Order: sequence, then C-alpha cells, then structure tokens
Amino acid sequence: MNLILNKRDPIYLQVIQFLKQEIISDQLHPGQEMPSRRQLAQDLKINPNTVQRAYSEMEAEKLIYTEPNRPSKVTEDPILLKQLKSEWVNQAVKDFVNAIRTVDISIEEVTTMIQSEMNHTQLGG
Repeated sequence: MNLILNKRDPIYLQVIQFLKQEIISDQLHPGQEMPSRRQLAQDLKINPNTVQRAYSEMEAEKLIYTEPNRPSKVTEDPILLKQLKSEWVNQAVKDFVNAIRTVDISIEEVTTMIQSEMNHTQLGG
C-alpha cells in the first residue's frame, strides 16, 4: 500500500481516505479481508493506535465490519458502496469546479474535455 502522508491533516483521517479510495477503486473488494491493524501500521510506518482509530471510524460508518476473533472485512452492502462512490465523485466535482471557477470556459467545453479525458483514460492512455 502506497500512502503519502501530509503534515496538515490528522493521520487517521488520511488513512481513512486512503482506504476509502482503495475500496472505490476496487483494490479492496467487497467482503475482502482488510490488512491487520498491526500489518497496516507497519506497512505505512505509523502507530498501530492510529490504524485502530481509522478502523473504528470506518466500522462506525459500516464501511468495514469485524466479527469476533476474525479479521476486519470490507462491507458487502451494495447501497453503502454506491453511496461511498457517489460521495467521492461529488467531492471530486466540487473540487474541480472550485479549481476552474475563475477560468472563462463554457460548460459545453468542460463537458467535452471531461468526456475526452475519460475516453482517453479508459483506452489506457
């Protein structure tokens, strides 16, 4: 797992965002076992208590679940997974709109550019 931490946001929130992105991008599949807290802390070179806090928050959001004496797993709830993807995309759109707000460009031009980029990306470009 490759997470580059910044110095301004709490580490546990960065871990949550990273794991959410892993779920959204299907790097972590529904029902898949999550790395152990200790292993993830070791991989990311952070305190295990930080990973524990991130996992606890994700359990509260029902994005992961833990059965007694079993590893944590990614939720298999399709509604939650769809909601997570929708929230992620909505935030990306807000960030994008804020970034280009001062540029004099029509929505049609922006839409064409987005379609072109998505087509390019899907073709492996």
